Amino acid sequence: MFSKRLIFHIDVNSAYLSWEACHRLQHGETLDLREVPSAIGGNPKNRHGIILAKSIPAKKYNITTGESLYTALKKCPNLLVVPPKYDLYMKCSNSMMSILKEYSPQIQRFSVDECFMDLTYSNLNMDPISIATKIKNQIKDTLGFTVNIGISTNKLLAKMASDFEKPDKIHTLYENEIKEKMWPLPIEDLFMVGRSTAPKLRALNINTIGDLAHYDLDILKYEFKSFGLTLLNYANGIENSSVLSESHNTMKSIGNSTTIAYDITNKEDAYKIILSLVETVSIRLRNSDCYCKVISIHVKNSSFMSYSKQIKLFNPTDSTMSIFTTCCKLLDKLWIGDPIRHIGVHVSDLSSNNTYQISLFDEKHIEKTKNLDRTIDEIREKFGDYSVVRGTFVNSGIKPLCGGVGEDDYTIMSSIL
Repeated sequence: MFSKRLIFHIDVNSAYLSWEACHRLQHGETLDLREVPSAIGGNPKNRHGIILAKSIPAKKYNITTGESLYTALKKCPNLLVVPPKYDLYMKCSNSMMSILKEYSPQIQRFSVDECFMDLTYSNLNMDPISIATKIKNQIKDTLGFTVNIGISTNKLLAKMASDFEKPDKIHTLYENEIKEKMWPLPIEDLFMVGRSTAPKLRALNINTIGDLAHYDLDILKYEFKSFGLTLLNYANGIENSSVLSESHNTMKSIGNSTTIAYDITNKEDAYKIILSLVETVSIRLRNSDCYCKVISIHVKNSSFMSYSKQIKLFNPTDSTMSIFTTCCKLLDKLWIGDPIRHIGVHVSDLSSNNTYQISLFDEKHIEKTKNLDRTIDEIREKFGDYSVVRGTFVNSGIKPLCGGVGEDDYTIMSSIL
């Protein structure tokens, strides 16, 4: 047990690529994707999509996460590109979580590849660096991939520490180390300072985290409203949210989206894309034993303009076709006919399906619908995702199931803000 809070932030190094590399090596392949220019993302055949993760050798070609596969291949024509496998990523993430639970029950997922762990009341008779080393080595020896671990007295500083030098490293960032380790960093390195906030801060001559830590609060409030105080606190390492255990760390929403390789200009194709997204969302909704009450869609056109629309249902649902029908109605109201390049589907306001009572206003044949969804889910789980395919996708060139893990599935750091 420690006198002050002891918080770890565990972050998988190049998660998607590391997990794919480990999976391949465990199944007999000799090439380690981490040792050659390689990347996860997009469709290697038609050169569309974006880079989701890249190897260290790929970084030497200035390939960056989020750039298009087309430009990445122009930089490195021999880049080995592998499409994402979201089910594999969740299995790897859950395996890591199982190891971490041996050290503390207080674990909060931040995303599929990183989490916080509270060891304040741990009975481990070891210093923090020794504990982190043991965890890091156990993950590496047991699962085959490496992690960075940040150590501090709150979640913010622990996360900042884990972002220091990578890979396979342990870093501390205690309060007495903020001046030396954090304040010299560029302002963009501070958590919650994104692409829109950073230019505004630099316009105020705030170029480092240290500059922000000593800035006038009244000016920050004038420029950023209540967010100004949050920025000042973060720059000074002030953050007091709890690490929520697994029982509290429930999903707030389930999302799925895809960038399309060509312009969608008619509703029929748009509906098919939506159905392929809803298939995955609804499966995950049912696997979580949840109903949703809010459904939304997000559209980005070929000029990168975005717009979205949502609706709150009278009765919650986990039905594939109910969610799909609702999404189509939302698209009809939202879409102005411009070429579509990106579509996203989200369900939120989740509740347990164990407590919901069927009402007189529920759709007819609801039990038949639920049984059909359940049967299809069981067949796909046993024989693969494409063992049952809806007829509308035959010869359409559109994948029957798109995407997988959504970035906002976990309670990210909502307790902070």
